[in-house]
Amino acid sequence: MTSDPLVERMRPFGTTIFTEMSALAVRTGSINLGQGFPDTDGPAEMLDAAARALREGANQYPPLPGIAALRQAVAAHEQRFWGLSRDPDSEIVVTAGATEAVAAAILALCEPGDEVVCFEPYYDSYAASISLAGAVRRPVTLRPGPGGRYGFDEDQLRAAFGPRTRLVLLNSPHNPTGKVFTRAELTLIADLCQEYGTYAVTDEVYEHLVFTDAAEPHVPLASLPGMRERTLRISSAGKTFSCTGWKVGWATGPASLVSAVMRVKQFLTFVNAGPLQPAVAVALGLPDDYFTGFRAALQARRDRLVTGLTEAGFDVQPSEGTYFVTADITRSGGTSGIEFCRALPERCGVVAVPTEVFYDDKAAGRHLIRFAFCKREEVIEEAARRLAKLKQS
Repeated sequence: MTSDPLVERMRPFGTTIFTEMSALAVRTGSINLGQGFPDTDGPAEMLDAAARALREGANQYPPLPGIAALRQAVAAHEQRFWGLSRDPDSEIVVTAGATEAVAAAILALCEPGDEVVCFEPYYDSYAASISLAGAVRRPVTLRPGPGGRYGFDEDQLRAAFGPRTRLVLLNSPHNPTGKVFTRAELTLIADLCQEYGTYAVTDEVYEHLVFTDAAEPHVPLASLPGMRERTLRISSAGKTFSCTGWKVGWATGPASLVSAVMRVKQFLTFVNAGPLQPAVAVALGLPDDYFTGFRAALQARRDRLVTGLTEAGFDVQPSEGTYFVTADITRSGGTSGIEFCRALPERCGVVAVPTEVFYDDKAAGRHLIRFAFCKREEVIEEAARRLAKLKQS
């Protein structure tokens, strides 16, 4: 018997960096700009709807696909914003956040040895889910290009595809870089998916958080020619409505893909968030000014944090969307993002996350760290004031 009972394929995955850095923030009394969660509640209409549902008996198991009102609201939302037509009864399933949707999709669609093309840096659950399925990841590295905007090498992407390619896992708007994939990039991905008979799983939780200075607006991969029938599109309420603790997500796509996800999901969480699903249905139907106002407020906080980081001596990469901005520590004297982030709370009372942990190619991310700006204005202002201490040390 080995001393470690954990299965071998999961041994590379220890405590997540978010757990470590959030604990460090608590221990040192630092401002936590590491983990991407807001410090305000969501819209009042949504909170009131949740309270009503709790009082009015929506506290038992909901249906496996999710309550009808939420599935109908998701369908209306996709039609309204992205022109995608969905059948609420067969092409939508509600999940325990986007994380479960991604895991269930990979487990449902990948046999051991199948290959998954993904773009690094990637959200840490992607690698773990691929390993759980016994699949193999084929990372394509995003690197800063002209103007600091992230892009990828077309030849590297083409080389990642092969006879065992089963899935492309795409996150756009992209965490942690803040990149929004362009239509030309998405068209290339779509062409390769069709050439190799590959499915696409798209994580679009930041779909409404694309800033006005982005190179291009967000385009769902599923909306491109030939991609609707081979794309599973994933989103959630957490980021758009500031309710990350609710863990209400969904997957949409052709009935065959949604059915596959549901058949795995039923043995993971079965169902989730019964009294919260009606509230998310209400939130999805909010008027346009909620979505534009939320984005504008977040963009203003991004701008303030970018100014503070720049004044503190960081080289800041453009953030076109999401909750996050990436900074290069080289000019600040750093060589290891992990060491830099572990020391940062003692140096200035701010916590960030090292981007290195989201890469297979560690050298590509060793000099980068990520800050979250989804906090109240006064918190961002105080963080910028504290970061200024780095110039003095």
